[in-house]
Amino acid sequence: MRIQTLLSSLALAAVTATSAFAEGELNLYSSRHYDTDERLYSDFEAATGITINRIEAKAGALMERMRVEGQNSPADILLTVDAGNLWRAHEAGLFQPIESDVLTDRIPENLRAPDGSWYAFSQRARMIFYAKDRVENPPQRYEDLADPQYKGMICARSSSNIYMQSLLASIVSHAGQEAATAWTQGLYDNLARKPQGGDTDQLRGILSGECDIVIANSYYFARALRKPVKGLSDGIDAIGWVFPNQGDRGTHVNISGGGVAAHAPNRENAIRFLDYLASESAQAYFSAGNDEFPVVAGSDVSAEVAALGDFDADSLNVSELGVHQKDAQITYDRVGYP
Repeated sequence: MRIQTLLSSLALAAVTATSAFAEGELNLYSSRHYDTDERLYSDFEAATGITINRIEAKAGALMERMRVEGQNSPADILLTVDAGNLWRAHEAGLFQPIESDVLTDRIPENLRAPDGSWYAFSQRARMIFYAKDRVENPPQRYEDLADPQYKGMICARSSSNIYMQSLLASIVSHAGQEAATAWTQGLYDNLARKPQGGDTDQLRGILSGECDIVIANSYYFARALRKPVKGLSDGIDAIGWVFPNQGDRGTHVNISGGGVAAHAPNRENAIRFLDYLASESAQAYFSAGNDEFPVVAGSDVSAEVAALGDFDADSLNVSELGVHQKDAQITYDRVGYP
């Protein structure tokens, strides 16, 4: 079956009441921007005969579209990245709780909403990377990034980036607001340059010499191991890495996940799709296709992801990252972190 990709508001209008409610279809709103996900969709279509109609945009735009559409929304599934976005969608009433033995059995409790309204299907570790030839004693904990010994050495993204918001939200949840504020000030004081660019740009900064230590998601680094990434792959052997906080709470992980839309016209197909994302084949492809860690224990992991090594992940329920998202942004603003 072919995938019908809907990329604009005009295309959305083409999803008529008849097609939205048609048997054998699934209307997917996704902010995942990875071309490799095509394999996930085509395999599901081939296995089930259900046609996937897609609308792709940034998470905020998709959530606003669903809010405006209200009860007439054709959306069956909202798929997005970062627990903060999933929490926001939940708070906006865009999901409905579901019951699925497959998801309950396979998805760890800390990687799903307490009420069953959304589930994680892949995860990424927020890691510390460093220049091997310039950093003899790399930070071993997130807290170390605020140590004055690393002044002028660190590069990180801006406070508007949801990955940075979620990392700080995890610190707020574990250590409280006062400690989180002190950490943010220390990190800010240690920056080598004004926050700029994405995670790949932070890693490139190590090779350019602008940065000695950076914070980045694991899959950006693993991707550069798997295939050529300009300005990164050629010199990647010069970069070392640390899974932070292995002696205490574990490394902060964030997720990609989704849930059934509140007014899903094809609810059973939507649940079937989420069950599929937790399957052995789909979990393996999240790793092989996009260099992410699976969420289901025992799933196959790509060679590049496996090369990063094993680590203990933070067991904090990722919904807490959404709960403390506002606190995190207030903290960044209070410190003046851009």
